[in-house]
Amino acid sequence: MEMSVFKHASLGRKTFVIVNYFILFGAAAVCLLPMIHVLAVSFSASAAVSSGQVKLWPVGFNVDSYNYVLQKPEFMTSFLISLKRVLVGVPLNMLLTILIAYPLSKERSQFKWRSVYVWFFVVTMLFSGGLIPWYMTIKATGLIDTFWALIIPSAVPIFNVILLLNFFRSLPQEIEEAALIDGANVWKILWKIYVPLSAPAIATLVLFCIVTQWNSWFEGLMLLNDPRGYPLQTYLQTVIVNRDLSLSMSADWRSMVNVSDRTTKAAQIFVATVPVLCVYPFLQKYFTSGIVLGSVKG
Repeated sequence: MEMSVFKHASLGRKTFVIVNYFILFGAAAVCLLPMIHVLAVSFSASAAVSSGQVKLWPVGFNVDSYNYVLQKPEFMTSFLISLKRVLVGVPLNMLLTILIAYPLSKERSQFKWRSVYVWFFVVTMLFSGGLIPWYMTIKATGLIDTFWALIIPSAVPIFNVILLLNFFRSLPQEIEEAALIDGANVWKILWKIYVPLSAPAIATLVLFCIVTQWNSWFEGLMLLNDPRGYPLQTYLQTVIVNRDLSLSMSADWRSMVNVSDRTTKAAQIFVATVPVLCVYPFLQKYFTSGIVLGSVKG
């Protein structure tokens, strides 16, 4: 069907489609080629990497870098901390987002101070108090050097609240009125009607929260004094900045031949991206519809 429509399209339309495909292909290549290069480096011998022979295909294929990385206790500890952060942080993010977005989606006749609260949240999204007040506030609450320092400061993602309240406002108000007539209370309307109908938007926001919680490294670097408590991305940041001296002191000759500082860094970077790559295909079908449907009303 699409090919037949394309055959009968005007010359301008055909030109636009072809140019558009080239642009999208180029953008995809710009995003994928660096990742393919990192993957090739992680599977290559250290000598080939040092001599610049590795481009987009492994040279001297081996998995020694992955064996070395997965046996490092620091890497596995930080990986588990990031996994715990996602399992705790994402449900908390979504719970608070839903509980805030639902009342703010009501009309002014139902919630008199709605606009005041909406602007309160919007202002906090646009303007920050600064790094020092942020740190002093977290320190005053006793969260420094604890796991909750990674969770509590980012518990309410304001951008997600704005998206979800707009999605709630796009739902027909008659649905809620019918539920009230049938005797449903506010909580039942929220969890039995609004949340199921908002599955595309919520799935999109879940993806946003997973990526944010998994990729965030700054909080760990600023709020944790003990490197043993670092999440994965903070650990990787320190690994990329600092040279891995434990590798150079290794007595295993095989590691010295196939594994180097660059190959282990590439392996760690790629392993860190695998969880998000596994989750995204299950949620990507909701991505576009969730964003578009939540962008109509303010």
